[in-house]
Amino acid sequence: MNPLSSKLEERRFPPMSEVKKNLKIDWYRCPIDRKDLAKLIVRSDGQALIQAGGHLALWLLTASLSVYFFSHAMWLAFFVCLFLHGTIASFFTAPNHELCHRTVFKTQWLNDGFLIVFCLLGWLNFRVYRFSHNYHHRYTLFLEGDREEILPVTPSLRFLYIVQLFTINVFGGYQSRGIIPTVGNFIKLARNDTNNPFNSWGPELYEGHDKQRRKAVSWARTVLGFHAGVVVFSLAISQPVLIVVISGAPFIANWHRYFVGVTMHCGLRSHVSDFRKCARSVVLDPVSEFLYWRMNWHLEHHMYAAVPCYNLKKLHRVLADDMPKPRTLVGAWQEMRDTWHRQKTDPDYAFDTPVPAPKDGYAMNANDPLASSVGDLVNREMAEK
Repeated sequence: MNPLSSKLEERRFPPMSEVKKNLKIDWYRCPIDRKDLAKLIVRSDGQALIQAGGHLALWLLTASLSVYFFSHAMWLAFFVCLFLHGTIASFFTAPNHELCHRTVFKTQWLNDGFLIVFCLLGWLNFRVYRFSHNYHHRYTLFLEGDREEILPVTPSLRFLYIVQLFTINVFGGYQSRGIIPTVGNFIKLARNDTNNPFNSWGPELYEGHDKQRRKAVSWARTVLGFHAGVVVFSLAISQPVLIVVISGAPFIANWHRYFVGVTMHCGLRSHVSDFRKCARSVVLDPVSEFLYWRMNWHLEHHMYAAVPCYNLKKLHRVLADDMPKPRTLVGAWQEMRDTWHRQKTDPDYAFDTPVPAPKDGYAMNANDPLASSVGDLVNREMAEK
């Protein structure tokens, strides 16, 4: 048996009630002047509309062009446009992530409204993700508390897998959402089965929060109902292509989202209280950075998660002298693949990112609610049992 697979199967996790009580992590955050941080945390509806509205507008444009080319039997143009459309839709996980933090829009009804739209179109359950991601931020790669990311994982470049990512993603994988597991998990959750709804979580995700568990089940039914409606409507007006461009889009051409998304944590150290060693930032071109909602600045996001995505590059500049140099996308993949090859013979190996020595003053930031804030992931929900 693969040593990585066997190691995963051997893991046993304590209840989250015990984790929240006993697991206290003194995270190292690069020192930053509180006034500078307060400026960076300020939210802008204008910048948020450019980001969220722009992403949605690109989806609508490629959807419209795909339908137009299909209806005129312009097949080459149709498949090229559908490929671009799927590439854009596969990045809907990024707005789900950012809008769940509730740090994007200053006006919260806009934040929540866009979140609903992106999650309907993207086959995403924000009610599950908020709880999962809250724990991911508070216990990043401490496996007893973070079951959103469980390392080690394989940065796969298998031929058949890559073919799937450039065409139709059927079976999915790490940082890759296939039709079968995604729809299957929605059906499972809609039937009120919360065992392993997403990632490696089981019913313990909603331990002590039954009302929120019911809301997650309700949202799963809403998404299934929405896409069932898309199918019925499309067939009723004799436009089956709408099923592809609306319901099928997140599973088409997942290649770019995969190559970018795998870099966040893959190959890095677990059980270490320095975000610089368990998260990775990469430099991307402006288009990719836009589609990814600036989450390529992933280390900065983990260190100060209350900072809106459009300010993360500014945050990087402020912290640069205390941070590792961001990798290129190719460099990150070389690092991950080299690490994976070593892990095949040494499963406990992880890449230890060289970082500057910790600076004085981080303890003050660690105890500052402004610095340790992860936005409003579940503050409202946690109050509702």
